[in-house]
Formats: sequence, C-alpha cells, structure tokens
Amino acid sequence: MSWNEAVMPKLMSSAGAKHWSAHVSGPDLATAVHQYECCGAWVVAPHGSYDMHSIPPLAAVLDAAVRKHPKVILDASSVDFADSSFLNLLILAHQTGTLRVAAPPEQLQRLFEITGTDTVLEIRETVNDAAVS
Repeated sequence: MSWNEAVMPKLMSSAGAKHWSAHVSGPDLATAVHQYECCGAWVVAPHGSYDMHSIPPLAAVLDAAVRKHPKVILDASSVDFADSSFLNLLILAHQTGTLRVAAPPEQLQRLFEITGTDTVLEIRETVNDAAVS
C-alpha cells in the first residue's frame, strides 16, 4: 500500500515552526499529533485513539517526518487505542525510513506481540532510549 492509499488529508504547519500540533475531532474521537526534535531525532507524539477513521492525519505527519528526517521516533505513550490501521502505518513508515517506537502502553505492547510486529519494529522503553539507539 502506498502512502497515498494510506492517507488522505495533508497537514500544514507555520513556517519555521519547530513544534506544532494537528487536531482531529469528531463525535467519538479526539486526537492530536505533536512533533519536536530530541537529541537529533524527530519525535512524532500522537495522543488519543487511532483506527481507520482517525489515522489519516497521523499518517500524513509520519509520512512527512520519515521522508524529511534521518531518524523518526513515534512516542506511543499517549496512544489510548490502536487497531490494524495503526500497525499498517507503523510498518509502512518503518519500510520508508528509520522509525523507532518509544514507550508503547501495555495495550499497544500486547498488540505488537500478538501480531508479531514487535519482531519487525524497533521498540524502545523511552524517547531518549530511541533517540540514542
């Protein structure tokens, strides 16, 4: 699956901004994606629940990040829920560039274990661990 098939909307940031956010909201969802630099790596920190309806903004941000930055860290510590569309996005980003997943909560760790993606993705306990590895 190409990035164009995985994402629809494009996100814009202020010119020259180093830290920015994107928010999506609907009747049953609220998500945010924050980005910042840490120890030479670019960190994408999604917050909220991600499924096929809420994944497009995160997919757009992650696509841009892995294409622009040599090392990208997905700080998963604030992901409340994730389904197969989230897993697909991470695998696609991993194939496109250097991606590390940091601090996944227990539900997400279990999802990685059940699906075997924990053997494919580079998962670290903290953002700092991911940045220096």
